[in-house]
Amino acid sequence: MQHEPTWFFPRNALARDGWESVVDDTLEGWQHTGLRTGDLAAGALTLAAGDVERMVVPLSGDVRISWSGAGSSGEIDLEGRASVFAGPPDVAYLGVGSSATLTGSGRVAVAEAPATEVLDVQVLRKADIPVEIRGAGRSTRQVHNYGTPAGLHAQKLIVCEVITPAENWSSYPAHKHDEAIPGHESRLEEIYYFESEVSRGVSAPAEADPFGMFATYSSPAGQIDINALVRTGDIALVPYGYHGPAVAAPGYDLYYLNVMAGPDPERVWNISDDPASGWIRAEWATQDPDPRLPYTEETPKGSRR
Repeated sequence: MQHEPTWFFPRNALARDGWESVVDDTLEGWQHTGLRTGDLAAGALTLAAGDVERMVVPLSGDVRISWSGAGSSGEIDLEGRASVFAGPPDVAYLGVGSSATLTGSGRVAVAEAPATEVLDVQVLRKADIPVEIRGAGRSTRQVHNYGTPAGLHAQKLIVCEVITPAENWSSYPAHKHDEAIPGHESRLEEIYYFESEVSRGVSAPAEADPFGMFATYSSPAGQIDINALVRTGDIALVPYGYHGPAVAAPGYDLYYLNVMAGPDPERVWNISDDPASGWIRAEWATQDPDPRLPYTEETPKGSRR
């Protein structure tokens, strides 16, 4: 019987070198993207120089980056946020050949992609990051496109994050990007890093256990099957196949960070919907966006009793 790689990893399953999770090409079947997540309250985290471009994303709290590379060095202070449900943070791009030390008091994610082109350090401040409300009705979600081709100069790396309020669906309709069809579909590996919390304005008991749900299924490019409850710190890998939906359970909001890159020469996110569910996009024209969004720093958080 042919061995199938693992594509879903609970929190801490990929712990290494002081990081809570490390996704890179040491994982079976994985080539084009990487991700590190860690807690800076436990101490500084380091990034070694290499043939990789990176984006540093504060998940909670502020982050200081001490970096060197390409004949220069410096420090960058990123203003973070109370949590991933409090609007976008400052983010920073570090080019090929850069090393860095990260310090702070909160949690941080570092998105990665193997690359060869040496590009300058870039800093995107939270006030300049567009907040997109995508979809409508129960398919409304909030997207921060700070690492997409329209907002970031990079060779391979595509990064964004999505907030899905309780009872809503995102990564829907299910779609894929595993074939090279110019102008229609691109080949991209994708990482999903999840967090979940009690929904805005909701008071929950202490034993509340925030979660969402995430699914993938096969396409002609390969066999894959994820049907998982997802909680803070969990990671799903999508090397190919249809993926979605990501569903926020009643009472709990869902967040995910997406990291994408692939072998195609053009850095572009082109997708093909599953015909069985793609038709739903047309229905959004007759629906209003969810009035709970956008979530910002000022929006009241939920609580646990």
